[in-house]
Amino acid sequence: MKLQWSHCVLRVRDLDAMLEFYRDILGFQISDRGPLGPEGPEIVFLTTASTDHHQLALAATRDASEASSLDHVAFRVPSIAEVRSIFEVVSDDDRVSRVAPVTHGNAISVYFSDPEENSIEIFCDSPWHVAQPQIRGWDPRLTDEEVLASVREAFSDQPEFGPMDRYRAQAAKELKAK
Repeated sequence: MKLQWSHCVLRVRDLDAMLEFYRDILGFQISDRGPLGPEGPEIVFLTTASTDHHQLALAATRDASEASSLDHVAFRVPSIAEVRSIFEVVSDDDRVSRVAPVTHGNAISVYFSDPEENSIEIFCDSPWHVAQPQIRGWDPRLTDEEVLASVREAFSDQPEFGPMDRYRAQAAKELKAK
């Protein structure tokens, strides 16, 4: 299996200051933002590439006592089968904790923690764009086709649901305009 680096999520104390830094100094653009849950803190998704919904996300979840700002690191794989394979491997490994099959509508993922409790996401892209943040579970026992059908059913009524190719083409235009 070949993992491809995708993104990281940082827990931040001052969302506005961090957003300003990454946007104004490093050239990131906001691709999505919203609350983590019904009354949760805000998360902002940032990118510099139309091929990636986000390369960095900033979540306003870090309190003053936390030394680390890292929430998780993410790696892309090319297929649901590979996500499922990782799910099976980590589910059977007693060094791994907090295994969770999750979908965001635009990705099918498995989250887990390594032996030192660092959170890792392994995912493949879905064929759809969905405004973020979104989170639901998925059943790794389903076939690839059943997983895609369940994701489509779960998210088709969500804002901005549509083909990923259309989203990427629009994102490319917006990135070129800035």
